[in-house]
Amino acid sequence: MFQTHGYDSWLSDSARHSALFDLSQLGGTLPAPLFLFAVGISLALVTARALQKGITPAQAARGTILRGAEIWGFGMLFRVQEFLLGRPYAPWTDLLRVDILNIIGIAIILIGVVCWLAAPRMAEVQASDHPAAGAVPRLRYVTAAIGAAALIALATPPLWTTHRPRWLPWYLESYINGVHNLGAPQPWLFPIFPWVAFAFAGLAFGYLVFSVWGRAPETAAFALAGLAGVLLIMLGRWLDGQPRQLYAVYDFWHTSPNFFLMRTGVLLGIVFLAYSWCRWGAALKGFAPVTELGRASLFIYWVHIEFVYGRFSILGKRSQSMLSATAGILVLFAAMVAVATIRNRMKGRGLHALAFWRRPERAAA
Repeated sequence: MFQTHGYDSWLSDSARHSALFDLSQLGGTLPAPLFLFAVGISLALVTARALQKGITPAQAARGTILRGAEIWGFGMLFRVQEFLLGRPYAPWTDLLRVDILNIIGIAIILIGVVCWLAAPRMAEVQASDHPAAGAVPRLRYVTAAIGAAALIALATPPLWTTHRPRWLPWYLESYINGVHNLGAPQPWLFPIFPWVAFAFAGLAFGYLVFSVWGRAPETAAFALAGLAGVLLIMLGRWLDGQPRQLYAVYDFWHTSPNFFLMRTGVLLGIVFLAYSWCRWGAALKGFAPVTELGRASLFIYWVHIEFVYGRFSILGKRSQSMLSATAGILVLFAAMVAVATIRNRMKGRGLHALAFWRRPERAAA
């Protein structure tokens, strides 16, 4: 994320015409899917723990939906901040741009709805041999999550091309296909189709890996995840190479379900590498900078944007060589790790008072 945003903001026009820059753009396709995939994994863990404590599926879904609405609200607040800092040059339409925080919030809301719909009704629970308290219908949730991911991925191409919902106002259609106010879907935005599919893929993976089956042979489960990633990449490549295509308009790099399969495979491979790093690598020796960043991901996302795109940019925009921009990215990474570490150490020591709507007494109630 730092690399993609830094190069995009700082590199001069001449530096953008290089093989290294083209290679760096491939990395830029990973941060958003990783964020959404991680959202699904974390929600699987949180929801399963809530159900095991006796919270009903409806209550768990309600908490998930409210958390999603909160993140969406942060996304809108972020857009207001960017608009005010960008005046007088920022157009008012930027306030309604579908950015990554907005779609993370929408993804969490949709996950809450799908989990509520997939949960067994009380009559089913009473008719079964399992008590309601502590029951986690993992298979139902995994099936529903995979189904939702597949539906979103398969519906993306027509919703971007031949079956666009043009009857919607542009600011609502933008949540479907990222059209914004520009008359055509924009690949640099983050609409529901296809991005939320990555969150549902993470939800399915999370319910599998946190199950009794996944925890017993833990290393084998993550190794199988890596193998599944390789198979998904191969499947996506094979489907892309077929002479017949399902869609009237086929855009592999932006809307193709085949590209979604391949990127999901890459995500599973990254998960296996991350597990290996934490299980056998340097993470065992203490300080883990990526973990510190992950624990403060929303805060770090918010802050780093100002030092890259905002008025406090640490380098001059669109004027840097590849070398100077890379140096700036390394400085930004070190600074954000330091900020995240301080924030994580201070969490719960007064800063929580700023989030007055999430005070402990209200959470307990």
